[in-house]
Amino acid sequence: MRMPPSLSAASLLLPFGTATMIVAAAPADAATVEFPQVQSMYHDAALCGGNIRSWADTDPRWPGRAIISVQALPVGGFDPGEYSFAPMCETTATVAWRNTDTGAAGEYRVDILAGFYGSEHYALFQDTGPGHIVVNVFTDMPNIPAQSAFDVPA
Repeated sequence: MRMPPSLSAASLLLPFGTATMIVAAAPADAATVEFPQVQSMYHDAALCGGNIRSWADTDPRWPGRAIISVQALPVGGFDPGEYSFAPMCETTATVAWRNTDTGAAGEYRVDILAGFYGSEHYALFQDTGPGHIVVNVFTDMPNIPAQSAFDVPA
């Protein structure tokens, strides 16, 4: 006996229709705010420079706190050493923040070692308090600083 085409198609799809997918979703209020990149020169090379990215992560699970992150993108330059066009360069990046609602202020300062691959990801919780946070990002070498803002939930 031959089955009708609609019944055979339904029987083939039945196992797929009963499968359940479980997907974990991030809380709706979690946020990542990327700040403008800072162009900077670096120490320890005849000529070395590149961009530094920074951002803030906030989440209602961390009331009054934010994670500030800093990472150098690949650098370019010249060093008179053994690997002339692959220098290892260093600078100190600072993310200075101020809570405009409470007046609280602080900074995250980190020494960055970067090469043609960039740098590792540096991150640290900051006790900003809840509110609107303004940031200034700069280095200890000639640079073009960046300004930005983000909100921290209560």
